[in-house]
Amino acid sequence: MTGPGVVKPSAARGARGRSPALAPACLANHRGELAGYCYRMLGSAFEAEDAVQETLLRAWHGYDRFDETRGTLRAWLYVIATSICLDMLRGRQRRALPVDLGPAAHAGEPLGAPLAEDTWIEPIPDRSVLPAEGDPAELAAQRESIRLAFVAALQHLPPRQRAILILREVLCWKAAEVAGLLGITVVAVNSALQRAHATLAARGATSATQLRPMDDAQQDLLARYVTAFERYDVDALVALLHEDATMSMPPLGWWLRGRAQIHQALLGSDLPCKDSRLVPVAANGSPAFAQYTPTRPGGAFVAWALVVVEVADGRIAGWTCFLDAARLFPLFRLPFELTP
Repeated sequence: MTGPGVVKPSAARGARGRSPALAPACLANHRGELAGYCYRMLGSAFEAEDAVQETLLRAWHGYDRFDETRGTLRAWLYVIATSICLDMLRGRQRRALPVDLGPAAHAGEPLGAPLAEDTWIEPIPDRSVLPAEGDPAELAAQRESIRLAFVAALQHLPPRQRAILILREVLCWKAAEVAGLLGITVVAVNSALQRAHATLAARGATSATQLRPMDDAQQDLLARYVTAFERYDVDALVALLHEDATMSMPPLGWWLRGRAQIHQALLGSDLPCKDSRLVPVAANGSPAFAQYTPTRPGGAFVAWALVVVEVADGRIAGWTCFLDAARLFPLFRLPFELTP
């Protein structure tokens, strides 16, 4: 994917008049990629949607002043979106996953009180940020760049470094184009990119590297995971895990590492896991499921959590159960109840 020519907002003023009535269709064509950019910047599907809405609103109001001879509409939209994201991030704590906030708990320890929703990296539907079709290699890289772990690693970067890395490494803009967007020099862009790489390397996330396509072995692994989960067969479930696999449940800060700890916790758990139903969804470029739990024997199943699963080297590396079903299920267009 090649980067566009960049036009600053000031370059769009004084251009040929253009009717705002033409704007909606042109602007809407860029919604998906803007949502992906804002999500990587902000770590929240809901905040990303707010940022995109504000971007398109500002662009609609200023559309009659946009000058296509000075740069592309796409570039102009990224100028606006970047400014909005940087404003939203100013003075705010970074979002994170439970594994980033403290040491692992031990099975049997209290779960603790839920933390505020703005503490967490939130999941996002693939359909909101990924194109439906395109070059397989590019699509694989795009999927990897919205993985929960990668988005969480991005939040460790200062906002401008974050923007520079996303624009250069994920969206493939040239250094000069990024410099034009941010109003800095190419040298400053390259220096910031080097610092960003060093930070991500220290966290084991050096780049948005390409994912392997989902092959038959991975499909079989996930099928066995679903079967074991729905039957609440703890031995079979834990047998699918890496030795250092993790399990977490935002908005709780509590999380576990290791097959033995997860096994012990699941055996002694009072969470409503037994007889659950898992419905496949597409989230964060990863295998994911909507979890429904039974209300009573033979009764309906109700929304409980959105489960994002990490697969690596033929085993389950961990799963994150996002418990805020009331907010997340509508985002994923999921019903709150399933009939038996």
